[in-house]
Amino acid sequence: MMAKQFYSNGKLLLTGEYAVLDGALSLAVPTRYGQSLNVKEIESPKLLWKSLDDKGATWFEIGIDLPSWGMQYELSAQKPVKDTLIKILSVAKTLNPKFLDASRGYQIETKLDFPRGWGLGSSSTLINNIAQWAQVDPYQLLWETFSGSGYDIACAQFDHPILYQLKAQKPYVQKVHFDPPFKEHLFFIYQNRKQDSREGIAQYRKTDIDTSDFVGQVTGITKKITASKSISEFNDLIIEHENLLATTLKLVPVQESLFPDFNGAVKSLGAWGGDFILASGNEDTPSYFKEKGYDTVIPYSEMVLQP
Repeated sequence: MMAKQFYSNGKLLLTGEYAVLDGALSLAVPTRYGQSLNVKEIESPKLLWKSLDDKGATWFEIGIDLPSWGMQYELSAQKPVKDTLIKILSVAKTLNPKFLDASRGYQIETKLDFPRGWGLGSSSTLINNIAQWAQVDPYQLLWETFSGSGYDIACAQFDHPILYQLKAQKPYVQKVHFDPPFKEHLFFIYQNRKQDSREGIAQYRKTDIDTSDFVGQVTGITKKITASKSISEFNDLIIEHENLLATTLKLVPVQESLFPDFNGAVKSLGAWGGDFILASGNEDTPSYFKEKGYDTVIPYSEMVLQP
């Protein structure tokens, strides 16, 4: 029987968190970590789905009867995961009625390259993979199942740093040469907790701000960061970005709240309060964070996918 394989890159948003939703130019990078989706046709008209984590262990498993599009059996009790998967597949089938033709069945296996808690795009990589399989627009699939700007879908598809912007609710993606000469001083640190990006977006929507002024300022900083050549300039710009977002969101920058004695600059990434932060420091940076209980410290070159 026919087999197909799909793969999507994970993502990190270096600039423009929250502002990207309202059209700010934002710098994003695909990661070396991602998610695969393998499809094998079977004779029985069923969808047999298995999801593996980065260790190869099954964390979710389900069976669906395709003719009735109903549950045949469920091998895990994770109802929110089940409901999300059914929603994504249902929307994909609406966008392409030929998808999941009940004349045959499918055995599916997904596998993450990164721990599920890392927030590198377990949902966006899944959506992009399903969109490739279903032959539908991944942005449309995203926006009809989740909220978000879509930069994560762009990262899933591009093996290169990108500038991303929403214009009239349409995604514009531009490859950009962003390979900092000081990248050996940059590290990504996992904060030991995953932040719900949808919750963060909801909080952002409650803020009372001049959106156009905010978006303009973030766009300006993004352009300068993309072109920065020295670590001192880069540090000044990410601190400026942090202070702007802190004022807008009425939150305290992560460096001020958790790492005031750090010799360098620290920037939040994505939804503030969890997932990864970016630290610009020196050779002592990994030991600094590990001494504070943050064991996952990944050098820039080991995290970011470069062409």
